[in-house]
Amino acid sequence: MRFRHAVVTGGAGFLGSHLCAALLAEGTAVTCIDDMCTADPANVAGLLDQPGFTLRHADVCEPFDVSRPADLVLHFASPASPADYLRLPLHTLETGSLGTRNALALARAHGARMVLASTSEVYGDPQQHPQSETYWGHVNPVGPRSVYDEAKRFAEALTTAEAGVHGTDTGIVRLFNTYGPRMRDHDGRAVPTFIRQALAGEPLTVTGDGRQTRSLTYVDDTVAGVLAMAASDLRGPVNIGNPREMTMLELADLVIRLTGSDSGVRLVERPTDDPTVRCPDITLARGKLQWEPRTPAEEGLASTIAWYREPVAA
Repeated sequence: MRFRHAVVTGGAGFLGSHLCAALLAEGTAVTCIDDMCTADPANVAGLLDQPGFTLRHADVCEPFDVSRPADLVLHFASPASPADYLRLPLHTLETGSLGTRNALALARAHGARMVLASTSEVYGDPQQHPQSETYWGHVNPVGPRSVYDEAKRFAEALTTAEAGVHGTDTGIVRLFNTYGPRMRDHDGRAVPTFIRQALAGEPLTVTGDGRQTRSLTYVDDTVAGVLAMAASDLRGPVNIGNPREMTMLELADLVIRLTGSDSGVRLVERPTDDPTVRCPDITLARGKLQWEPRTPAEEGLASTIAWYREPVAA
C-alpha cells in the first residue's frame, strides 16, 4: 500500500528520520514534526530539498494540524534513551499522553491510519521469555524507568480506546532495541556507547555481570516492520524485533572485534530495574505481516560502526 501523505511525529529523531526517508523513497509526501528536544537536525538535512518533504518545528503535546490531507500518521515522538527520559521525565509522560491524544485527533480528523510506536519496555523486567504480545508485563510504576514505561503503556491504552470509541484506524508496534546509523554517541544506550568507547580505545562499560540479554534490531528491519504494519489493518500490538538474543558481554566482544579495537571491558553498577532478559516472540509479525528481521548483528553493527567513523558523525 502506498500512502499519499504521511505525518511523522519525532521525524527528525534517529528512527523517525529513517522512516521519513523510506516513505519519501516510496513516493509518499512527508510532514516531519519534531520539537528537537532530543533530535539532531542533521538527521533530516539531506531531505530538506526533496520534493514532498516538510519539516515543522512543533511540540506534539500541543494540538496540531497539517495543511493538506494526510492518510498516515506515525506517532514516534518521545525521548527514548534512558539519558533523555531521565532528564525529561515530565515531557516524556506528556508526549505519551497529550502527544498521543493529539496524534490520534489528527488521524481521526483526516481519516488516516495511525501507528503508535510503543516499546518492549512495556514488558518491564519480564517473567515470560520470550515475550509475546499477550504478556501483560512486570513493570515498576514508580521506578526511575517508569516515566518511559508507563508513558508507552498509557499511549497503548489510549490508542486502543480511541479505536474502540471513535473507530479510528490504529495500529500499535512494540519495538525492540533498534540500532543503526544516526544514533547519538552519547545517548546512553549500549550500541552507541560501546562503539564510541571502542573507537576511542576506552574500556567498554558493561553494567552488572553482563549476562543480561537484549535483542538488537537493525534500523532498516525496524522500518520495514513499521511500514508493513502501516499497510495492514492490524490493531496490534505487534512485536517488531529480532528473536536472536545476546548478552551484553557478547555485544561488547562483538563491537571490539568489528572495530579492531584493543579496548577491554569494565563492569559497572547495573541501573535500577534494568531488565534481565529481552527477546520478542515475533510469531504474529511473521504470520500477519510476513515480516522478520533480515540483517545479522555483524552486518548491522559493521554498517553502524562505519557511520561513526565518518567525520560528520563525530
